[in-house]
Amino acid sequence: MNRSPKNIVLILTLVLTGVPAIADEFEAISSRVSPNYSREKLPDGSFKTEEYSFGEGGCWTGPLDDKSIDKMNFADVARIIAPTLSAKNYIGARDPKATKLLIMVYWGTTHAPEHAADSMAYQNLEMANSEMNREMPTADQKDKFGRMKNLEGNPAFDAVTVAIAAVQAENRMRDHTDRLNAMMLGYDSWWVATFNAPNGTPLEIRKRDLINELEGDRYFVVLMAYDFQLLWKEKKHSLLWETRFSISEHTNRFDEQLSRMALEASKYYGRESGGLIHSSLPNAQVDIGDVRNLGVVPSK
Repeated sequence: MNRSPKNIVLILTLVLTGVPAIADEFEAISSRVSPNYSREKLPDGSFKTEEYSFGEGGCWTGPLDDKSIDKMNFADVARIIAPTLSAKNYIGARDPKATKLLIMVYWGTTHAPEHAADSMAYQNLEMANSEMNREMPTADQKDKFGRMKNLEGNPAFDAVTVAIAAVQAENRMRDHTDRLNAMMLGYDSWWVATFNAPNGTPLEIRKRDLINELEGDRYFVVLMAYDFQLLWKEKKHSLLWETRFSISEHTNRFDEQLSRMALEASKYYGRESGGLIHSSLPNAQVDIGDVRNLGVVPSK
């Protein structure tokens, strides 16, 4: 994804309301905060208002046509997320001089690798192994330790060797893709914790759960909040907080679930989640109302 800021859009405060929605779903949320960022509290315990402007980070398209997300542009996504920020006292800015945060918005669908057992390389290995088993040497073709002799040049054995190499190469590519998706979706803490999980342990079960989630396409949103004044005046990037949230693409629609996803993830805007968490989506949705574009912040 292109992470250079594009159009920086100033958006007015919107209205947040709760209305009945469909049955619960689960989303994954991960949020981090820089040591350089803290929110000031008012005497009543609420957070002091902070003004922000949105920046278009970009869209990561999935492998298949999906009208529920393909039809949505940056303005559509920002319009739905804005009221969930407003509910946490992050207010769309009117004046660049008073703007504290530039919130870059990234969204899209991951392109997950096939499950290992479904891949062509794995199926080829199974067929090659079956063929070799049918041509297993007789007892007089084995040495005193029961090992097969004269395998070099045996077509069935060669086919298995080639198939194993193909599966190993595919597994390396799968691990690479899974790791990249883990980083983008906020699963990296889970990935690190289970990477060397011993076989037959509860940690290995957690790792299988992780892989099952990563190897299914997921709708995601990433919000990255930068110090607006530092970026605007000095062209320096200082990431203050980030929130990543996602939901399985299977049986869901991005345009229908985005408001609920953002509403649940908003609990962690500007605060630590303590690693990856799974949360049930609320039985509410955001009434996005009307949005006015106040213009583009001129660069210096």
